[in-house]
Formats: sequence, structure tokens, C-alpha cells
Amino acid sequence: MSARFGRTELPEEQERALRRAVRLAWLTIAFLVTAVTGVYLAMGSSQAMKAAWMEDMLSFIPPVAFLLAVRRTRRPPTPEHPYGYHRAVGVGHLVAATALLAMGAFMVFDSASGLVKAEHPPVGLIEVGGFTLWSGWLMIAVMAYTAVPPVLLGRAKMPLAEALHDRVLYADADMNKADWMTAVGAIVGILGIGLGLWWADAVAALFISGSILKDGITNLKVAVAALMDARAETYDGRDPHPLVLAIDEQLGAVDWVEEARSRVRDQGHVFHVESFVVPRPGYHPTLEDLRLAREHVVDLDWKVDDMVVIPVEELPDRMLPGVKEQAGSHDAG
Repeated sequence: MSARFGRTELPEEQERALRRAVRLAWLTIAFLVTAVTGVYLAMGSSQAMKAAWMEDMLSFIPPVAFLLAVRRTRRPPTPEHPYGYHRAVGVGHLVAATALLAMGAFMVFDSASGLVKAEHPPVGLIEVGGFTLWSGWLMIAVMAYTAVPPVLLGRAKMPLAEALHDRVLYADADMNKADWMTAVGAIVGILGIGLGLWWADAVAALFISGSILKDGITNLKVAVAALMDARAETYDGRDPHPLVLAIDEQLGAVDWVEEARSRVRDQGHVFHVESFVVPRPGYHPTLEDLRLAREHVVDLDWKVDDMVVIPVEELPDRMLPGVKEQAGSHDAG
């Protein structure tokens, strides 16, 4: 049975990407269980280890949000939700970003307070198998274990996030790819304690906390913009989505269309498109013309999930801000 996002049946490539992304999300959760447990047992009173542990705890949010969002978006539209449930992706992204921002801000304050108060974290000795070891070595071993798997998971998720146009999966992959910095920062802090540099631990914790705060701010901006119906952008939120221009070009190629412009909003995985088309002088498009024009665009990409084509006498500048200005600058060029 083929996979679906609501009423949108996924192409074979996206269907495979979805199955793999779900498996990677569960694998991430399984790894985090072991990482969180190991860091908690080894962290002692180290600020850097505490920050790393908190980051690992926060790392549960994106994969869990992704799994819940995918489950929700499979539901077809209802009278109460006529646009379907694709916004679940945006809600999950917002929840994850808010958690990162709040916890990052708290951890920056906590780490900075430890630095200002000149707290000296004790790292003593432990006995393992009859041998007495500096507990810092155990901390370093645990952090080394947590460094590599997230990077590999992040690299595996990134192309899937692009294929599925999934920002929760992208946020998860982006955090995973940067997790090696958390591990290295914690290791540097622990080694600093061993060398008698008490402040190294707090500085490392501040570095980790700042990284979490930055992730939170970046993701919150993208999540809020998407939920406020900003223009459709790429999965990483950096550029306008090329499909927006492609839609207008496809409509402009229809023989009876004089000009066309569209409003495209990102529903989560898929796009909602409202296209305004001006017929050529003297031509009155039939219902069949409008249907064919719509199908012409829907065939462009699976993400064009919901589309309306609206014939108008001229492009409505109130509905499409900047249309007249852009047309004027184009004519002047």
C-alpha cells in the first residue's frame, strides 16, 4: 500500500524517503536513550557535562515531533479541517524551536552564573574493576561515544528532509550534525579541569548553551514565518521555493493565458496555491480550460496538493503586493 500525506499520494521516491526517515527517527530515539543515560551517570558536578546532558534531552523533541506529525498528516481533510492536517509539521517545528530557545536561554544564564561565581567543579577518582581512575576519563569516554552517531544520523536525514520538504526533520538533522561540537566542547572543558583551569568547564558549558540558543532562535524564526503564511520557501527556510516561479511559468505557457501570478503558502509538506490568471484579450476561458490549466500545474510536483485557478481582468495588487511595481521595473529594464 502506498504512503499518503492526507489525500496526497507520495511518489515512489518520497515514499521510500518517508519510510527511511521514520526508521532513522526511531534509531535516533534509541541512541539518545543510551546517550542520556551514559552522560547522566558520568556527569558528576561538571557544568559542561550537565549542558551536554540537557542538549541530549532536548534532542528527543525533533524526532518525536516528526513521528507525531507524520502520523497526523496521514489523516484526510475533514469538515473541521478542510485543508487537512499538514500544519502538524509546522506545529511540531514551533514546539521544538520554542523548547530549544527556552532551554538554551536558561542554560546560558546558568553557565554564565557559574563562571561569574567562579565555581570550581570537583572531578575526583573512581574505582573500576579494581583500578582507580580519574573520573574525568570516564566523562571523556562517554562524550566520545555521543559524538559520532548523531553526525552520521544527521547526514542521513538531511537529503530526506529535502525530498519530503520536512522542516522538523531538517531541524533534527541540523542539530545532529552539530552535536560533535557539543561533545568536543565538553571534552575540552573536562580536560581543562584536569589541568587546573577551573573556568574551562564553565566556558565549555557556555559554548554548548549558546549553540542550543542559536538553534532555537533560527528555528523559531522559520517556524513562525511558515505558520503566518509567509511565501513558500525551501525546506531549510533560506530561499524562496523554486516551485513558486515554476507554477507561474507553467500557467504563462498556457495558450489562452496573458499573464499569471500565484500566492503559494507552505502547509507543511505540501503547498496551497491560489493562481490569478489574466486571459488573452477577447478570450473567455471555459470550465474545461480552467481544469486543464490546473492539472497542467498539479503535474509539476507532488507538493502542489491544493490549487485554485482564478480568472481575473487584471492581477489584483492588493492580493499580490508588489505586482505593479515589479512589472514597472521589468518594463523599465
